[in-house]
Amino acid sequence: MLVYRLAIEQLYTWKAKKNKKPLIIRGARQVGKTWLMKEFANAAYESSVYVSFDNNQRMQDLFTVNFDVERIITGLELYAGQKINPQSTVLIFDEIQEVPKALTALKYFNENTPQYQIICAGSMLGVALRQGTSFPVGKVEFLDLYPLSFTEFMLAMGKEQFVDLLHKGDFNMVTTFKTSFFDLLKFYYYVGGMPEVVQNFAENKDFNEVREIQQRILDAYEQDFSKHAPNEVVPRIRMLWNSIPAQLTKENKKFIYGLIREGARAKEYELALLWLNDCGLVHKVHRVTKPLLPLKAYEELKAFKLFLVDVGLLSCMLRLKQDTLLDGNELFKEFKGSLTEQYVLQQLKTLKDIGIYYWTNDRGSAEIDFIVDNGRQVIPIEVKAEVNLQAKSLKSYRGKFNPAISIRTSMADYKKEEWLLNLPLYAVELMNTAVAHFLCEHFEGKIDVDR
Repeated sequence: MLVYRLAIEQLYTWKAKKNKKPLIIRGARQVGKTWLMKEFANAAYESSVYVSFDNNQRMQDLFTVNFDVERIITGLELYAGQKINPQSTVLIFDEIQEVPKALTALKYFNENTPQYQIICAGSMLGVALRQGTSFPVGKVEFLDLYPLSFTEFMLAMGKEQFVDLLHKGDFNMVTTFKTSFFDLLKFYYYVGGMPEVVQNFAENKDFNEVREIQQRILDAYEQDFSKHAPNEVVPRIRMLWNSIPAQLTKENKKFIYGLIREGARAKEYELALLWLNDCGLVHKVHRVTKPLLPLKAYEELKAFKLFLVDVGLLSCMLRLKQDTLLDGNELFKEFKGSLTEQYVLQQLKTLKDIGIYYWTNDRGSAEIDFIVDNGRQVIPIEVKAEVNLQAKSLKSYRGKFNPAISIRTSMADYKKEEWLLNLPLYAVELMNTAVAHFLCEHFEGKIDVDR
């Protein structure tokens, strides 16, 4: 794989810690967890021991006897045919949820032999924990891995200079080359961020191959439903999963159970939704009743939007053709809002330490697509698919709550106004930096943006 993952920098940060705990990488199947662990091991360590727990009876037996770590290390050395040096060897446990005792053993590694360096991953980890697998609370660290962000996509496409330009914040120069950014953004809407898809597109530029790989990934997810979910829930998982594109193409994107099938009720699909969420295949964004810190306190559990793990997979499920997407014709207008909102949510998920919600007034006549809580401010974000900059809901929201900053993201150019930051869609990942700069300029130290 030729793609670069920014998460590898977080792995180096973890390695440099004096008192690090075993690290668990969470993420949906096929977002690149295994590749990331192996790539990091090759770059940062003299040696590594890779163990996949999937259908591995020897590992099942090794971890079943007891939690004597030195005995387990001896078994791993025999399995790998090499000596494990805690200073220079990293242990990689893949699909760790398949051997629940191995998950429990992480506690004993942390408490009794913290010198061993361990990275784990599991696509169905959330499901396993929900089913009652014993988990070493407080004895591990986490890293969440998502599909490639737009920045990582540009790097994979060989556009390092464009990434550097964006991150320098020279938006006068950025605007000069905005057509190139828009072209890359359209490609991203179609290709998405699944690593195998991105690598293939970067090498071959074949849109048909992109769709074939995406369909293969979607088929594999459907197979996972049957393989891992309780039999009685599988049909409901499929129905709910296949309803998501229709949910997102509605004007009001609040999830409606009646779109799954007529007369469907929340209680019938509760387990199906939980299962998809635990697998990392969907992102659930709740409505808040009041935009006050902390937003979590004002979360309305019954009202939410549901997004897919990846915008490319969404465009595949919508059966969008490449000419529809890239020409921007009449047919595409029907879907552009849903793809754009999915894209923005996907980029926001890659930002650290923010909570993501949405807001509507009680009558439903005004809606803010996303409300973000960064621990210091509540930031409303309005998403526009093109350059239509009417912001009635945002103005209504500002009149009621008077936020320190509001963001509108669209195809329009970067621009700072008195209360509004116009952030181009291709720069959504820069939100944290852009917000900090905006507040510093407008409030001249009256707000502590770095607290």
